[in-house]
Amino acid sequence: MPVLPSMAANDQAAWTLYAQHCAACHGGDRLGAIGPALLPENLGRLKQDMAFEVIRNGRVATQMPAFSGTLKDDDIDKLVDLIYSATATEPGWGASEINASHVVYESALTKGNASDIKPVYDADPLNLFLVVESGDHHVTVLDGDRFEPIHRFPSRFALHGGPKYSSDGRFVYFASRDGWISKFDMYTLKLVAEIRAGINTRNAAVSADDRFVMVGNTLPRTLVILDAGDLSLVKVIDVKDDHGNSSRVSAVYTAPPRDSFIVALKDIKQVWEINYTDNPPKVFRGYVHDYRMGEGLAEPGRFPIRMIDADDYLDDFFFDQDYQHLIGASRSGKGQVINLVVGRKIADIDLPGLPHLGSGITWPWRDTTVLATPNLKDGVVSIIDMKTWKTVKKLETSGPGFFLRSHENSPYAWVDTFVGPHKDEMHIIDKDKLEIVKTLTPAPGKTSGHVEFTRDGRYALLSIWEMDGALVVYDGNSLQEIKRLPMKKPVGKYNVYNKINLSSGTSH
Repeated sequence: MPVLPSMAANDQAAWTLYAQHCAACHGGDRLGAIGPALLPENLGRLKQDMAFEVIRNGRVATQMPAFSGTLKDDDIDKLVDLIYSATATEPGWGASEINASHVVYESALTKGNASDIKPVYDADPLNLFLVVESGDHHVTVLDGDRFEPIHRFPSRFALHGGPKYSSDGRFVYFASRDGWISKFDMYTLKLVAEIRAGINTRNAAVSADDRFVMVGNTLPRTLVILDAGDLSLVKVIDVKDDHGNSSRVSAVYTAPPRDSFIVALKDIKQVWEINYTDNPPKVFRGYVHDYRMGEGLAEPGRFPIRMIDADDYLDDFFFDQDYQHLIGASRSGKGQVINLVVGRKIADIDLPGLPHLGSGITWPWRDTTVLATPNLKDGVVSIIDMKTWKTVKKLETSGPGFFLRSHENSPYAWVDTFVGPHKDEMHIIDKDKLEIVKTLTPAPGKTSGHVEFTRDGRYALLSIWEMDGALVVYDGNSLQEIKRLPMKKPVGKYNVYNKINLSSGTSH
């Protein structure tokens, strides 16, 4: 890999401190691992005085701890100087490196479909769960009817962004923090192919026609498009605006009704829409009086980039069920609604604190539909009317939350209080009354989070986020515990049916 530790930081004491306190999460070469890369080009929005405060006091709702009790201020100053120093060689991971990493394990499965091969197990393939166990970097395939493991296999380091299924649930794609993309066959339970698309990756998305996988990177600052069949490289896109400004990628998603990928950017106040059809609609950059009169030049080639200006950076965002609106928020707590049809902001939303829109859900309420989102900074669930974009209610909780989940057939929404002294609690919200009607404590003193429902909404599966953790199964109506399965820090679970049918009660 073409990167070496910086020689600009000659302070051996700083490197010693970095090795002791930072390398495990951010990589010995500062290229990122569980945590992000710590390089000047990746820290553009974080000024040095702010970096000092983050190291000293930690960062809320992340795995970044506070070092005020461990390091002196002079030591923190040394670390800040180090991470803002340039590397001896600029990090790069382009087409040649990507192609060289490509491995196909099961060539017969690269073009398969659900009718070719039957599952090797006796279970409903659409009611399976994939459970990501970050404690020992494994994934468990769980039968969603019997609540029994079918298979368990090792994963790449630090999976992130949630696995993404093909439209029929036959295949699933994983992205790891260190850039590896893995394709797994849910029928034969075999790893199909892998490729390393970047050095530090945010997440991946699969096109609705099952032809492409898009990968969003923070290092290098690229979007990578792969063939969904064998994960071979299709295209690398440098993330730059028309003025040459580059950006890390916040996240990539697929918008099925629009036949496009949607990309949020960390360092440019824009949203990108990239159509993946063979004959994409024409995209014109800048102002054009009338494109029908030939007054503008459309962007040539496949995967044209439609750049939509935003009022602020989008660190997190959410779509309505029709994928006509994108609701975004920055770490400053500023919320905005962008209409993807007209390509502009149409409303501001009152979302103070640090809303976690990526875990937002919707449900019908009275004569409208509401959006509800937890908050990573404040103990509140914001409930927004999606007709008027006004706040219906701010529901107070016992602490900041990370995940909010429900199901179309459930009267309840489940929200954790992931951050703070009440991390072991799970609130149950009545979706009609918009009130907390019960609080569960599945494992006193241990972190509870990330609920996912079975395909019919009858049962809710909850994670105990600890090394000696568990998967706890609840009856979705009586709220009584049904079963408990020991697991190694089960950070997420993903039901095939709910994901491929874009359930309004879970993330996509």
